[in-house]
Amino acid sequence: MFYILAGFVFGALIPYMSRRFAKFMPATAAYAIYRLIKPNKISSKRNDKYKKLLKDYKLRSLLYACVSAILSGLVWFRLGDANICWWLGFVWTLLLLTEIDIKMFLLPDILTVPLLICGFVFATISNPFISPLESSVAALAGYVIPVIATLAMLWRSVDAFGGGDIKLLTAIGAWLGVEPLIYTILSSCVIFGVYSLVKRQRAGAFGPSLAIGAILVLLSVF
Repeated sequence: MFYILAGFVFGALIPYMSRRFAKFMPATAAYAIYRLIKPNKISSKRNDKYKKLLKDYKLRSLLYACVSAILSGLVWFRLGDANICWWLGFVWTLLLLTEIDIKMFLLPDILTVPLLICGFVFATISNPFISPLESSVAALAGYVIPVIATLAMLWRSVDAFGGGDIKLLTAIGAWLGVEPLIYTILSSCVIFGVYSLVKRQRAGAFGPSLAIGAILVLLSVF
């Protein structure tokens, strides 16, 4: 129950945290955290606009809170108490990156790079599913595969993956391993394809599809 409640609280904060990243990017991690805790004061002239923005964010905040709570409960149910803080941190970071990419079409390095490092550390310390060697190989695969895919698409002047997508895939590989990484790529392509058909558009943020694919793989494979 505690993990579900913690997920609900974190999810409720996601839209507000993504707004802080949007307002202060590029920023160091320390400055971003500082502005999350202590945002700039709003002048009286902008007060009405701020209240309207806050109202618009309430529904989005509730949606993320419910999704985060459900996913946190599923992670605990599937993986148990062992290493639960690591796995929740992984899932919550993916949810935050999803919202940031939707809003900014950007996956910030101050989240993707620490996520990659934490994946290596987790594999070294206590990840029961993959070894440090497999984590390193999967991270390398997470970098090489999208780079090759992007090069293959250059003749059409289309970027298959952006730089942030490549870094996120590298981090996902470090966390999940080689085979789950392949499943993540395939599932994310399907998710993005369905999204494109529904929205009737060929371009868009690919980070959310990668994040959703990684979470689905985590819950189904491990």
